Amino acid sequence: MMWQLIISAFALGLFSSFHCVGMCGAIAFSLPVNHLPQAKKIAGIALYNLGRITTYSIIGFLFGLIGRQLYIAGLQQWFSIIGGVIIILAVLQYVFRKPLLHLPGFNKIQLLIQNLIGRFLRAQNISELFLLGMANGLLPCGLVYFAVMGAVTTGSALNAVLFMALFGLGTLPAMFLFGYFGVSINVAMRNKMKQAVPYFLTIMGMLLILRGLGLGIPYISPVLPHPVQADAISCH
Repeated sequence: MMWQLIISAFALGLFSSFHCVGMCGAIAFSLPVNHLPQAKKIAGIALYNLGRITTYSIIGFLFGLIGRQLYIAGLQQWFSIIGGVIIILAVLQYVFRKPLLHLPGFNKIQLLIQNLIGRFLRAQNISELFLLGMANGLLPCGLVYFAVMGAVTTGSALNAVLFMALFGLGTLPAMFLFGYFGVSINVAMRNKMKQAVPYFLTIMGMLLILRGLGLGIPYISPVLPHPVQADAISCH
């Protein structure tokens, strides 16, 4: 995978963690670990976050298979451009607070996931916190969707898994610290962190568009290699 994608995956996760603390911080704060000894508390929080990263990696694998087909078909650059445009449009939608898309069955799926999360929050065994993290990773999240777009443009399932895993690792520091200290991050601070997210997403969308254009700019818009085509069979 190109270094710029590795860096962008981790950086996206790092900036997304501001959003995660605001949106999923309540779950991290509610982890049933405060009554545990120090070592088990740390292990429980780590298992929860490992579950989230595992789900992101699985999602990356599934969408990476799609990305591989796009690469073989020579559509990877077009998808990168379209993905960048979608991200910028989504940022504008967020700024103007006018939803453009309503998916059928979306609320039912979200309710099912929330019920799973509620069940695992009552876990007596810290190993179940891994499952809680996996369920949390399935919650609808625009920033995860943006990461998926970046993963698809990597051109292979393995690279897409790595992209999403690095995205998850980028969210780890803030989510781990919030799960451990909880109330030390107040609402005002979380809101300030969330306000930085649209700016970073706009930059990411622009980078995806530039990458798709293949302008020959090192690290920003490199000329992407074309898939190797099988030699035509000749009867002569």
